[in-house]
Amino acid sequence: MMHYKIKTAFLSSLLLLSLAGFGQEDPATEETDRRPVRSSFESGILIDNQTVTIPTANTLEMLIQHKFGSIQNGLTDLYGIYAAGANVRIGFNYSIRDNLMVGFGSTKNKKLQDFQVKWTFLNQTRDNHWPVTLTFYGNMAIDARGKEVFGTNYAFGNRLSYFSQLIIARRFNDYLSVQVAPSFTHFNSVDKLMEHDKIGLSFAGRVKISPQSSLMLQYDIPFKIQAIAENMEFTNPPKPNFAFGWEISTSTHAFQIYMGTADGILGQEVLMNNTNDFLNGEMMFGFTITRLWSF
Repeated sequence: MMHYKIKTAFLSSLLLLSLAGFGQEDPATEETDRRPVRSSFESGILIDNQTVTIPTANTLEMLIQHKFGSIQNGLTDLYGIYAAGANVRIGFNYSIRDNLMVGFGSTKNKKLQDFQVKWTFLNQTRDNHWPVTLTFYGNMAIDARGKEVFGTNYAFGNRLSYFSQLIIARRFNDYLSVQVAPSFTHFNSVDKLMEHDKIGLSFAGRVKISPQSSLMLQYDIPFKIQAIAENMEFTNPPKPNFAFGWEISTSTHAFQIYMGTADGILGQEVLMNNTNDFLNGEMMFGFTITRLWSF
C-alpha cells in the first residue's frame, strides 16, 4: 500500500507539472523557439533543497549556509539567534559546463565533508516541446568526527553517507516556478534501531514579488516504507521538514532568510535525522548567501 501511495504521489506531481505547461506560450513561437527557458530559480539552492539552476560554464559559486537554534525559548536567547546548537556550512561549486556542476562543502555539525555533482540532462523549452527540466543531484559525505563515535568495530566506510535525487521543475511564467524531487538516502553506519535507507519526496517553489525579491516555500517528506525497513517497527522516525522564507537576488549574489524545521543542512541529514515538528513550534531561523565569480 505504501509503495502505491508513493508511486501515485510522484506520478501525480509529474503529471501536474507536465500538463500545466502546454498551451501557455504564444502559438506563433511554438514551432520556432526550442531554446531552454531562463533559469527556473534565482539560485542553485532554495532553503534546504537543491534546484535545477546551474551557473553558466566556468563559474565558481561560494555558499554560506547558517542555521540558528530553536525559537522555542523566545526572548531568552533572542528566538534562537544566541542559542547553542547552531549549524553552518561553507561550500564551493564549479560549473564545468552549462549543465554540469561539481562541488565541495564542510559542515560544522558532525564535521561533515561533502562532495557533490549536479547534472541537468533535459531542459524545459520555451515552446513547451519539453515542459519540465530534469536534473540529477548526488552527494557523498564523510563524517570526520573521532573514531570513538563509531564504536569498537571501526572502519572508514562507517563515516560515509549518500544522497541522490531527481529534480523535476517547471517555470510557469516570470513569477512562478515549482519543483518536485524524489530522493534516496543511505548511511553506512547508524545507531541501533535506526534505518540505513530512506526514500523521500521534496516539494519547493518560489514566487517573485519584485525583480529582485521572491517568496520561497519547501516541504520534505521522509517516507516510512516497511519493505526496506530493517526493524519491525519504526522507532522515532524522522519528521517532515517545512520551511518558508524570502530571497533577494542580483546577477551575482543571492541572499535567503527563512524559518524552517530541520537543523541539518545536507539532504541526507534533513530527510534521515530531523526530529523537530513544526506543528509543535520546533523551528529555527536560517540564512543562505551565494556569490558567483565567472572566469
